[in-house]
Amino acid sequence: MAAGLAAVAVAGACLAPSLWHEARAATATVSPTSSLRVCGNKAELARGPRRAPRHSIRVPAGNDARVNWSRRHRTYWFAPGVHTLGAGKYTQILPGHDSVYIGAPGAVITGKHVNYYAFGGNATDVTISYLTIEDFGTLGGNMNEGVVNQDSATGWTISHSTIRDNAGAGIMIGSRNRIAHDCLADNQQYGFNAYSVAGPSNIVLTHNEITGNDTYNWEAHISGCGCTGGGKFWSVNGAIVTHNWVHGNHSVGLWADTNNRGFEIAHNYFQDNYATGLIYEISYNALIKDNVFVRNGLGNGPHNDGFPSGGIYISESGSDSRVPGSFGQSFKITGNTFDDNWSGVILWENANRFCGSPDNSSTGSCTLVDPSVANINTCDQANLTGATPAQVPDYYDLCRWKTQNVLVEHNIFEFHPKAIGSDCTPANGCGYVGVFSEWGSDPSWSPYQGTSVEDNITFHQGNEFEDNTYQGPWRFMILQLGNTVSWAIWRSAAYNQDPGSTLRGN
Repeated sequence: MAAGLAAVAVAGACLAPSLWHEARAATATVSPTSSLRVCGNKAELARGPRRAPRHSIRVPAGNDARVNWSRRHRTYWFAPGVHTLGAGKYTQILPGHDSVYIGAPGAVITGKHVNYYAFGGNATDVTISYLTIEDFGTLGGNMNEGVVNQDSATGWTISHSTIRDNAGAGIMIGSRNRIAHDCLADNQQYGFNAYSVAGPSNIVLTHNEITGNDTYNWEAHISGCGCTGGGKFWSVNGAIVTHNWVHGNHSVGLWADTNNRGFEIAHNYFQDNYATGLIYEISYNALIKDNVFVRNGLGNGPHNDGFPSGGIYISESGSDSRVPGSFGQSFKITGNTFDDNWSGVILWENANRFCGSPDNSSTGSCTLVDPSVANINTCDQANLTGATPAQVPDYYDLCRWKTQNVLVEHNIFEFHPKAIGSDCTPANGCGYVGVFSEWGSDPSWSPYQGTSVEDNITFHQGNEFEDNTYQGPWRFMILQLGNTVSWAIWRSAAYNQDPGSTLRGN
């Protein structure tokens, strides 16, 4: 999670004020995304085979502790009813390679808050579908672990399943995983956590409903952990995230944190998440297009010390052609609709956060632009003290994650303060778009002291708003945290933002 001023973005996430609860209640019966509804949708979830497929292994309801789950190339069919796995906390299904686990309508696997995991192990190309998987793990337990694919194995497909009310994450996502048409609801930490030691690659997350997660409120138990949300991506190389409904999570909606790259995030609906709808943090190379953001950030917005939060938060992230993969030339945020979020799109850099800095909360991580030169061993005090861009190697450039080459274009921003509530004030960071940093101050040997980062993010790193449509009394923050300017100055020769854009109702 971003250190320093932006670290307050999700603090105390489940301690939601009445404003957020009222907003969720007001929209609970509204279905602007009926085509995306998965949870409770029988057409999506209850179409598993009513009879055991030919040559499959039939698993009766009841205690399945004696089943040999590890046969390769076999299909296991779960009969209707409640299934348990045995009494041990580590008792779980360890699949065989290329095996299939499919449920009849009404098939439920429960951990009874005794078993920690439902499916684990390192078998590849496993398929899980049409199952309800619930009540694994203990209250406040299993932090940063997962119930389905606990070991982030490769090639798994998890579809048409309900994964709910579990500790930790509902799903751990590994390389070549496909998560489709699932209901990921009310899990204690995340709906999913895309993480492996090497970093997952080539994942697909499509047509899922991700709702009500972070029920344990981990941010309150471990202040500033940055470890909550509807879903989290860590060091993922290539992801397609499309047609998901991400709503009502007790923290951030979706959060890409630390050296993710090559993401396409398109046609999703982010609604009523307590904190920011989408965060992309110290990461690279993405396309964010044709999404809808509605009433995000209304929970933590009033408690964020004036730092704007809401629809999209880009933190030390942008496009860099030196990092392999898609979208290396321009980081586009395009064709999205923003409706009554606490704020709109925020482009930010923490001036004190860089590889080798004690203020880098992603401990042990370094930039990806030239790892053979700039890494956790070379981005140190000896090489960075007094560093300038003229030096070779250019540690000044290579050791810093940057918000750069971000193009915010052809978006619609709607903002009605009265519909948000009385706490929606400029002092609370409500109703902003912006591109800014803060004064560099720490550590004492940092080469990014003073206005260096403020000037670069604003004038020299290719960050542009253009051809957008604004409706309502939007405010514009630029250069420095707290520096609010008028629409005219935002667009003037001083900053050159939003050419071709319109503002109505200001």
